[in-house]
Amino acid sequence: MLNIVFMGTPDFAQESLKSIAEAGHNILAVVTNPDKPKGRGMKMVASPVKEYALEKGYKIYQPEKVRNNEEFLNEIKNLNPDVICVVAYGKILPQALLDVAKLGAINVHGSLLPKYRGAAPIQWAVLNGDKETGVTTMYMDAGMDTGDIIFKEKVSIGEDETTGELWDRLSKIGGKLLVKTLDAIENKAAPREKQGDNYTTASMLNKEMAKIDWEEKTATEIKNLVRGLNPIMGAYSYLGDKKIKLWKVKALSYQDFLEIDEEMREYDYKLPGLVPGTILTADEKEGFYIKAKDGIIQVLELQAENAKKMSVGDFLRGNRLQAGSILE
Repeated sequence: MLNIVFMGTPDFAQESLKSIAEAGHNILAVVTNPDKPKGRGMKMVASPVKEYALEKGYKIYQPEKVRNNEEFLNEIKNLNPDVICVVAYGKILPQALLDVAKLGAINVHGSLLPKYRGAAPIQWAVLNGDKETGVTTMYMDAGMDTGDIIFKEKVSIGEDETTGELWDRLSKIGGKLLVKTLDAIENKAAPREKQGDNYTTASMLNKEMAKIDWEEKTATEIKNLVRGLNPIMGAYSYLGDKKIKLWKVKALSYQDFLEIDEEMREYDYKLPGLVPGTILTADEKEGFYIKAKDGIIQVLELQAENAKKMSVGDFLRGNRLQAGSILE
């Protein structure tokens, strides 16, 4: 078994730490981001990786920075690890730190590299409506996800799968792939494949992108935005001065919409001339439908301002929305 320093922060990384611990590897120390204040009370909260490390009694480091931090570098050197495993740690690591491990520093990345290098590969795969993605393990270098590939595992993305659902699925695959990777390294059988230049990047998400552009986005693009931002921040729109977040929707063609119910056929000649964002119907029995640029959005789960997330039926039992109103 290998002596490992593990670096990671969110639940995605916790799954990898758990997997290599259960595989019998010796965890010398765990490095994770400092505790952060959360919630209304701004209580300091530990990362999921720290929570697991505390449960297992591992030595924990939480440096504010790792670059130009000689004290931290010397601490890791003194541990003399065979491998440093890095999974969604959240900071770019200097080459001096990567060089500490005798057998190299290994990263688990939530995409099929060289596609989606960067901070948000899982989110962008969903936002872009990709049909497949996967997990890659690689030897790390000082670049952003540019190291030599060791193993990849492909998975299909469900048509309605959210970022949260895909995240959970890939975290488990990532843990298993890391165990496989460490076994190969220990047996001196790990492959190395140079990455090509045909890479794409997955930049960090920002709050501005969460506002739905009814005029410019197709129904499918709106659906992908909704599921891509679920559960991170939620896609939203305004009805008057009230914000409404959409958490789960379907994208329908005009024909699909017209075939749902005989009463919908009254919209047949009206649809092309309606402004995108127009509420077609919002009734707890008939459902909640919104005109998009090229089709219809059926809302299944949403959240009013200062309220809880709820099904469309529950929402409409307590909130009246007027057909003909326009979301902006």
